[in-house]
Amino acid sequence: MEAPAAGEVRDLLRRAARLLGDARELIAEDGTAVAEVRSALDPIRGRQARAELDAVPVSRLKEVTGGRLRTGVLEEAGYTTVLSVLQATPYELQKLPGVGPKTRRQAQSAAQRIATAMEETCTPHIDVEDRDAETTRLLVALYRLVAAGPHLPRARRTSEEVVRRLNVLIPEARPLRGWIRGLLAGSRRRTRAAQAVEEITGLLADETQTRLLIAQATTDLLRPAPDGTLAWIDFELRAADYYNLLAELSALGPSDQAASEGFLPDDLAEQIRKQELDDSLRRVSLRGYQGFGARFALAQRRVILGDDMGLGKTIQAIAALAHLHARGTTHSLVVCPASVLINWLREIEARSSLRAYRLHGDGRTLAQAAWLEHGGVAVTTYDGLHTLDTVPAVGMLVVDEAHYVKNPRTRRSQAVARWCGGVERVLFMTGTPMENRLDEFRSLVRYLRPGTFAEVNGADDGALAFRRAVAPVYLRRNQKDVVTELPGLVHMDEWEEFSAADAAAYRDAVDSGAFMAMRRAAYAVPETSAKLERLRELVDKAAGAGLKVVVFSYFRDVLTAVGEALGSPVHGPLRGGLEPERRQEVVDAFTAATGHAVLLAQIQTGGVGLNLQAASVVILCEPQVKPTLESQAVARAHRMGQVRRVQVHRLLTPDSMDERLLRIMQAKAALFDAYARRSHLAESTPEAIDVSDETLAEQIVREERQRLGVDSRDPARQAGPCGRPEPIT
Repeated sequence: MEAPAAGEVRDLLRRAARLLGDARELIAEDGTAVAEVRSALDPIRGRQARAELDAVPVSRLKEVTGGRLRTGVLEEAGYTTVLSVLQATPYELQKLPGVGPKTRRQAQSAAQRIATAMEETCTPHIDVEDRDAETTRLLVALYRLVAAGPHLPRARRTSEEVVRRLNVLIPEARPLRGWIRGLLAGSRRRTRAAQAVEEITGLLADETQTRLLIAQATTDLLRPAPDGTLAWIDFELRAADYYNLLAELSALGPSDQAASEGFLPDDLAEQIRKQELDDSLRRVSLRGYQGFGARFALAQRRVILGDDMGLGKTIQAIAALAHLHARGTTHSLVVCPASVLINWLREIEARSSLRAYRLHGDGRTLAQAAWLEHGGVAVTTYDGLHTLDTVPAVGMLVVDEAHYVKNPRTRRSQAVARWCGGVERVLFMTGTPMENRLDEFRSLVRYLRPGTFAEVNGADDGALAFRRAVAPVYLRRNQKDVVTELPGLVHMDEWEEFSAADAAAYRDAVDSGAFMAMRRAAYAVPETSAKLERLRELVDKAAGAGLKVVVFSYFRDVLTAVGEALGSPVHGPLRGGLEPERRQEVVDAFTAATGHAVLLAQIQTGGVGLNLQAASVVILCEPQVKPTLESQAVARAHRMGQVRRVQVHRLLTPDSMDERLLRIMQAKAALFDAYARRSHLAESTPEAIDVSDETLAEQIVREERQRLGVDSRDPARQAGPCGRPEPIT
């Protein structure tokens, strides 16, 4: 191996030293930020643990001591909970008859062990209505990590790898910095130095990109921390990101980890954990159970992901797709019901760097040609799949709502079977894989692994043998099993295209310049309303899971249409003018209802001053002009005492004012976010991000008129309904 010139080595080592310094700085800043979060987290965990300990009976101390501790005398003296024993002084306990120093030490040691376990495993619940100093401090600490975005973990891992390698390579390469130093080093050290120089050269091959990644993450971490008010505002804007970090930084006990891994056999779970997951093409951080789900799909190749409704099966699928494409896959295919096709396209583009192609409707042929030529992820419907020829290059087939193909005799099932036969990796996604009979579940498994049930009979061999047989192909996590890790809030935008009647009503509203009529045009003809159809589907799913639902709209007539569309009895609607006592009676009846129930509420009424924590599904019939109006409404259900994670579904229509309004709100929120990172002015309150400009309605109407080619012959006619919204009916 020919030794490089000394000058070249010196220049190489200077560059390596700069990169090493940058990497060390990022690791240090990240460590400081994490330490601040943990420091802020400790008192909150302690507070919540104490509240839980006050509900734990003192008899639990006997379990911790292996039955050696007699707790009867403690209970008789009024020490009925673990907290009461923990807070008692040694003198108070030893005054009790039959309690000596040894018994007292055993009791309080056992109580402390329970308290420590609770503090280490509990994830704090953040209530936007209870902004105490400790929680504010936690949000301020979390802000630095949240603001750095989903690229921070990759930058941190890159920095750790740079430090690990350069800490060794730079000293080994130093003998070649000068000819005298090299001469004195001896042949063995010179040979190793030359090898080190070669390794450093390879490490610096992508130096510019690596330094940019590290520098951007470091810059984000060094931004000034916000004051408490701004931290709460940011939390309301992206609560899921905060909860995601809390879950990552909260220790998981063995039972929690087993639940997040679907209680798979230990050997299989260990194999899944070892599966790499490349995040270079992904734009979202994963929760622990979501990362495991993506790894499961990759490691097992042909599987069913059967997570409970709302646990993020789409994000897990996109994570698996992003990994494969980062590792060389060129083409992937998603098949789904037409009602969620738009969601898939938007989620792929928002959550990854992958190109998505819509193989449905007008332009299908051109989109298919572009997909085949350039690669990416094609999204088609069940009805469209049978007309699509299999493509050998497809690296993964994702089948959403896979229970649609449980009947192998249908055309769509046969099309899916044909594709499954020609693709190596297949991911079925369904929250209801076995709706009626065990055979339905068997049908899905046969698409993936035909021999799975060759030696197992679910009815004769029992559930345990059945679960063991399907473990390599089936993963399911339930809400109640992973609730300690889940964030408290998950937002899902539901995009539904106008029906013909919807589109006609919308165009008429645009033609008349009626801003409020445009907002509710999707419900103008309830019999054919696409949004109402999706709303019914969401309510039906919630009913199947026994979940309570609250439906919000700004408009009374929309709520009337929703009530009539659902058919079954509903509670409410809560509306303006309803007496406070009557409002509370409606809420109490909704809360007391056994199992599934639906409450209708005007968002400006039900979103303020009521506790709707009985609901774990929130449906927003249309986007609101003010972001805080939505967040306040959601906070009625997402609050302390909520026993289930809250799912928020916002019904939207593409190519309409819904899309335009969202873009305007997001732009304002982004501007506010950039502003808030750099200043702490007093006027930065929640209202600063509300889209409340008087010209907003006029702007949207004008732009929609231009897009639809509507000729406004009487501009004065639209001034009233645009600038001053018409009364709500």
